[in-house]
Amino acid sequence: MVAGPKGHNIVYLVGHMPPGSHERQRGFPQAHAAHLVYTDYHNRKYLELVRKFADIIVGQFFGHLHSDTFRVIYGERGRPVSWALLAPSITPKRSSEGANNPGLRIYKFDKDTGQVLDYTQYYLDLSQANSKSKGEANWSIEYTFSSYYGISEITPNTLHQLADKLTAVNHNTFFDRYYTANSVKLYSNPHQSCDANCAHNHYCAITRVDYEEFAHCLKTAASALASSSFLVPVPNLSLIVLISILVISKV
Repeated sequence: MVAGPKGHNIVYLVGHMPPGSHERQRGFPQAHAAHLVYTDYHNRKYLELVRKFADIIVGQFFGHLHSDTFRVIYGERGRPVSWALLAPSITPKRSSEGANNPGLRIYKFDKDTGQVLDYTQYYLDLSQANSKSKGEANWSIEYTFSSYYGISEITPNTLHQLADKLTAVNHNTFFDRYYTANSVKLYSNPHQSCDANCAHNHYCAITRVDYEEFAHCLKTAASALASSSFLVPVPNLSLIVLISILVISKV
């Protein structure tokens, strides 16, 4: 990347494990090792790298968490400078913090500029597939990013604005849409499975990729949020697919 600006190159960062904290894990990262995907040192070094080369990094893509979410990275003055999209896995996840349907994503980008324009998210309804005698898997379009969130382009600023729309203590249309997508349409009623404390946990994970900032974000709003916490019921996921695919489509 050091030679990038001189050669007018663009860079995609693609990895398995994302920086930052798990949006589904409740509480402060110091008390929950599951929050910490990277060590604190390596998480900070990664963020420094992204901020330094934000001008040529046109996209970051990760998985690992099996959930559908995103991250916004800010510069030292608080300006959004980069973003990361976390795609769900074809392998469904079963855990106490929540499960998900299998998902597959197709990105659309400008082949001349490298700018990511949009993506289409596909999903497999496991309950429906398992209810059929032959166990047939029918993949369907879950949503297209631009129309689902009403966003015309994927940039640090537009994702920052989307994150801000998720901050209401009471549920709102944008958070309901986001939370339904987060589980790949497994949980269709966010009001029953994610309270205000849960919603704020998602917001902090999205906008505070640094561990210390994430903890501060949770503490700052703790008094204004519901203190109750509960586990989301985990459905029976008997149909398991063992492949994870990232597909990119040129336009």
